Amino acid sequence: MELQKSLLQNIGQCLSEAGETIAVAESVTAGFLQFSFSQIQDAAKVFKGGLTVYDKTQKKDLLKVALDRMTYKELVSEEIAEEMALKIAEVFGTDWGIGITGYSQPSEVSEFKTFAYFSFAYKGEIILTKILELHPRTESVNAQLYYTEFLLGCLKCELNKIAMQTHVG
Repeated sequence: MELQKSLLQNIGQCLSEAGETIAVAESVTAGFLQFSFSQIQDAAKVFKGGLTVYDKTQKKDLLKVALDRMTYKELVSEEIAEEMALKIAEVFGTDWGIGITGYSQPSEVSEFKTFAYFSFAYKGEIILTKILELHPRTESVNAQLYYTEFLLGCLKCELNKIAMQTHVG
Protein backbone atom coordinates (compact mmCIF):
# COMPACT_ATOMS: atom_id res chain seq x y z
CA MET A 1 0.00 0.00 0.00
CA GLU A 2 2.89 2.38 0.75
CA LEU A 3 4.29 1.82 -2.74
CA GLN A 4 0.92 2.59 -4.32
CA LYS A 5 0.51 5.70 -2.14
CA SER A 6 3.95 6.93 -3.19
CA LEU A 7 3.17 6.17 -6.85
CA LEU A 8 -0.13 8.05 -6.65
CA GLN A 9 1.49 11.08 -5.01
CA ASN A 10 4.13 11.05 -7.72
CA ILE A 11 1.45 10.89 -10.45
CA GLY A 12 -0.45 13.72 -8.76
CA GLN A 13 2.70 15.83 -8.55
CA CYS A 14 3.53 15.25 -12.24
CA LEU A 15 0.02 16.20 -13.34
CA SER A 16 -0.06 19.22 -11.03
CA GLU A 17 3.34 20.52 -12.16
CA ALA A 18 2.27 20.21 -15.79
CA GLY A 19 -1.09 21.87 -15.06
CA GLU A 20 -2.85 18.83 -16.53
CA THR A 21 -5.92 16.82 -15.61
CA ILE A 22 -7.09 13.23 -16.01
CA ALA A 23 -10.33 11.23 -16.25
CA VAL A 24 -10.99 7.48 -16.30
CA ALA A 25 -13.39 5.15 -18.13
CA GLU A 26 -13.22 1.69 -16.62
CA SER A 27 -15.11 -1.54 -16.69
CA VAL A 28 -13.00 -4.48 -15.48
CA THR A 29 -11.42 -2.48 -12.63
CA ALA A 30 -14.91 -1.55 -11.39
CA GLY A 31 -13.98 1.77 -9.82
CA PHE A 32 -10.55 0.86 -8.40
CA LEU A 33 -8.89 3.44 -10.67
CA GLN A 34 -11.29 6.17 -9.64
CA PHE A 35 -10.76 5.26 -6.00
CA SER A 36 -6.98 5.30 -6.51
CA PHE A 37 -6.97 8.75 -8.10
CA SER A 38 -9.14 10.06 -5.25
CA GLN A 39 -6.28 9.18 -2.87
CA ILE A 40 -3.96 11.77 -4.44
CA GLN A 41 -3.36 14.79 -2.25
CA ASP A 42 -5.55 17.65 -3.58
CA ALA A 43 -7.04 15.14 -6.04
CA ALA A 44 -9.67 17.56 -7.33
CA LYS A 45 -6.95 19.68 -8.93
CA VAL A 46 -5.87 16.87 -11.27
CA PHE A 47 -8.58 14.19 -11.23
CA LYS A 48 -11.81 15.33 -12.85
CA GLY A 49 -13.75 12.09 -12.50
CA GLY A 50 -14.64 8.91 -14.22
CA LEU A 51 -17.24 6.42 -15.27
CA THR A 52 -17.57 2.73 -14.59
CA VAL A 53 -19.19 1.40 -17.74
CA TYR A 54 -19.77 -2.32 -17.55
CA ASP A 55 -21.88 -3.04 -20.56
CA LYS A 56 -22.46 -2.10 -24.16
CA THR A 57 -25.33 0.28 -23.40
CA GLN A 58 -23.30 2.46 -21.01
CA LYS A 59 -20.29 2.50 -23.30
CA LYS A 60 -22.51 3.59 -26.17
CA ASP A 61 -24.85 5.99 -24.35
CA LEU A 62 -22.51 7.63 -21.83
CA LEU A 63 -19.23 7.60 -23.75
CA LYS A 64 -20.62 7.65 -27.30
CA VAL A 65 -18.39 4.69 -28.20
CA ALA A 66 -19.33 3.39 -31.64
CA LEU A 67 -20.62 -0.09 -30.83
CA ASP A 68 -23.45 -0.56 -33.30
CA ARG A 69 -22.00 -3.60 -35.07
CA MET A 70 -20.10 -5.05 -32.14
CA THR A 71 -20.81 -8.36 -30.51
CA TYR A 72 -20.51 -8.86 -26.75
CA LYS A 73 -17.15 -10.55 -27.25
CA GLU A 74 -15.81 -7.56 -29.20
CA LEU A 75 -16.51 -5.17 -26.31
CA VAL A 76 -13.14 -6.17 -24.89
CA SER A 77 -10.57 -5.06 -27.43
CA GLU A 78 -7.69 -2.71 -28.04
CA GLU A 79 -9.99 -0.47 -30.11
CA ILE A 80 -12.61 -0.20 -27.38
CA ALA A 81 -9.99 0.67 -24.73
CA GLU A 82 -8.63 3.38 -27.04
CA GLU A 83 -12.04 4.78 -27.79
CA MET A 84 -12.92 4.78 -24.08
CA ALA A 85 -9.71 6.73 -23.31
CA LEU A 86 -10.38 9.31 -26.01
CA LYS A 87 -14.06 9.73 -25.15
CA ILE A 88 -13.62 10.05 -21.38
CA ALA A 89 -11.06 12.83 -21.88
CA GLU A 90 -13.53 14.54 -24.20
CA VAL A 91 -16.49 14.11 -21.81
CA PHE A 92 -14.56 15.52 -18.83
CA GLY A 93 -12.47 18.02 -20.81
CA THR A 94 -9.15 16.62 -19.56
CA ASP A 95 -5.64 16.39 -20.98
CA TRP A 96 -5.41 12.69 -20.15
CA GLY A 97 -7.94 9.91 -20.56
CA ILE A 98 -7.63 6.31 -19.47
CA GLY A 99 -9.75 3.48 -20.83
CA ILE A 100 -9.68 -0.09 -19.54
CA THR A 101 -11.83 -3.07 -20.45
CA GLY A 102 -11.34 -6.75 -19.87
CA TYR A 103 -12.12 -9.80 -17.78
CA SER A 104 -11.30 -10.28 -14.12
CA GLN A 105 -12.16 -13.97 -14.33
CA PRO A 106 -12.27 -16.51 -17.12
CA SER A 107 -15.55 -17.17 -18.88
CA GLU A 108 -16.83 -18.66 -22.08
CA VAL A 109 -16.91 -15.19 -23.65
CA SER A 110 -13.22 -14.64 -22.81
CA GLU A 111 -12.30 -18.09 -24.10
CA PHE A 112 -11.56 -18.94 -20.46
CA LYS A 113 -8.76 -16.37 -20.24
CA THR A 114 -8.22 -13.48 -17.84
CA PHE A 115 -7.00 -10.33 -19.57
CA ALA A 116 -7.56 -6.62 -20.02
CA TYR A 117 -6.74 -3.93 -22.55
CA PHE A 118 -5.93 -0.43 -21.38
CA SER A 119 -5.14 2.74 -23.23
CA PHE A 120 -3.93 6.26 -22.49
CA ALA A 121 -5.05 9.26 -24.50
CA TYR A 122 -3.06 12.47 -24.19
CA LYS A 123 -4.34 15.68 -25.71
CA GLY A 124 -6.61 13.81 -28.12
CA GLU A 125 -4.04 11.21 -29.25
CA ILE A 126 -3.55 7.62 -28.18
CA ILE A 127 -0.04 7.32 -26.75
CA LEU A 128 -0.12 3.82 -25.26
CA THR A 129 -2.28 0.71 -25.51
CA LYS A 130 -1.41 -2.59 -23.86
CA ILE A 131 -2.91 -5.95 -23.06
CA LEU A 132 -2.38 -7.58 -19.67
CA GLU A 133 -2.83 -11.32 -19.47
CA LEU A 134 -3.11 -13.11 -16.13
CA HIS A 135 -3.25 -16.72 -15.11
CA PRO A 136 -6.88 -17.91 -15.42
CA ARG A 137 -6.88 -19.02 -11.78
CA THR A 138 -6.15 -15.49 -10.55
CA GLU A 139 -8.89 -14.46 -8.15
CA SER A 140 -11.12 -11.75 -9.55
CA VAL A 141 -10.30 -9.06 -6.98
CA ASN A 142 -6.56 -9.78 -7.34
CA ALA A 143 -6.86 -9.39 -11.11
CA GLN A 144 -8.64 -6.05 -10.67
CA LEU A 145 -6.00 -4.81 -8.23
CA TYR A 146 -3.15 -6.01 -10.45
CA TYR A 147 -4.63 -4.26 -13.50
CA THR A 148 -4.99 -1.07 -11.47
CA GLU A 149 -1.45 -1.11 -10.09
CA PHE A 150 0.14 -2.05 -13.41
CA LEU A 151 -1.77 0.69 -15.22
CA LEU A 152 -0.73 3.29 -12.61
CA GLY A 153 2.91 2.26 -13.06
CA CYS A 154 2.62 2.65 -16.82
CA LEU A 155 0.95 6.04 -16.38
CA LYS A 156 3.86 7.23 -14.26
CA CYS A 157 6.28 6.16 -17.01
CA GLU A 158 4.26 8.04 -19.66
CA LEU A 159 4.09 11.15 -17.47
CA ASN A 160 7.88 11.00 -17.09
CA LYS A 161 8.35 10.69 -20.88
CA ILE A 162 6.11 13.71 -21.51
CA ALA A 163 7.90 15.72 -18.83
CA MET A 164 11.30 14.85 -20.32
CA GLN A 165 10.14 15.82 -23.81
CA THR A 166 8.85 19.12 -22.46
CA HIS A 167 12.13 19.91 -20.69
CA VAL A 168 14.30 18.82 -23.61
CA GLY A 169 12.17 20.39 -26.34
